[in-house]
Amino acid sequence: MSETGPYVRPDMKAFIDALKAMNGPKIADMTLEEARASYVALHGMADRPARDLTMIRDLSCPGPAGDIPLRLYDTREGRDPGPVITFYHGGGFIIGDLETHHALCTEIAMLSDLPVVAVDYRRAPEAPFPQPIEDCEAAARWIASSPSELDRAVTGLITMGDSAGGNASIVIGQSLAADPADVPIILQVPIFPLASDAITSESLEEFSDGFVLTKETIEFFDAQYAADKSDKRAIPILGDHSNAPPTVLVTASLDPIRDSGRDYAKALADAGRDFVFLEMKGVTHSFTNLRQAVPSTQGDVERIVAAMKFMLDNG
Repeated sequence: MSETGPYVRPDMKAFIDALKAMNGPKIADMTLEEARASYVALHGMADRPARDLTMIRDLSCPGPAGDIPLRLYDTREGRDPGPVITFYHGGGFIIGDLETHHALCTEIAMLSDLPVVAVDYRRAPEAPFPQPIEDCEAAARWIASSPSELDRAVTGLITMGDSAGGNASIVIGQSLAADPADVPIILQVPIFPLASDAITSESLEEFSDGFVLTKETIEFFDAQYAADKSDKRAIPILGDHSNAPPTVLVTASLDPIRDSGRDYAKALADAGRDFVFLEMKGVTHSFTNLRQAVPSTQGDVERIVAAMKFMLDNG
């Protein structure tokens, strides 16, 4: 972050400096409970307050190992048939939950004027790979069936998520292309996703420490999730991109897994698919949940939703 280093937005730099000054324990040195609590605390401190929506309702759907908790967000009490956003939270498949992304989901529902259903999939290490992904797929198929509990006729799915959830949004797109649900995925929105194996990437080395997400944390998540890296459900770059849905793909320029998202952009381009690629300059991984501490990132979230509307209107 010197004058010769990468561009860092002033408000992003202030947040990074504040984190450094706090000198808190590293996630890899915490217990699982502490790591999960710290993630909730970080987003509670750094993200904007949740929007006040007409409807926020907890639901559940059947999953492979019992009911999967869900949360429905909507700006309207009732709706004509239309698409629904299925949101998968980040956190390395280890530490996120409905609460860590609650404010963001209210923002997405407000900006998009579409229903959002957040999925509280099982997490590793209690439920390692592929169990979180199996829950994500089960939830997508349930939402696609327009269940009475949703009280909305679903015409198409928009899979969306950040980080691990970005990975899930791509994987579920591939799974439902191979074995269709009741309605198609009409758009996918992976935000700073893990698409290719990031462990050998240049961005992982360049931003290994000091940019919110660290190499050490990625390695911790990697070990806990215990994914089979020869399986496209873990590394979706290995999958078939020839029938990928229209995509809004988002990366962050200061993200250690940035190059993984760029790899996926290349795969979509090589397959001739329709996509919008947005690399947010001067911000880190998790910028979508830092909108209070890093005010400029509110504009980034608005750009993402504007791109979603563009793709939906021109699909």
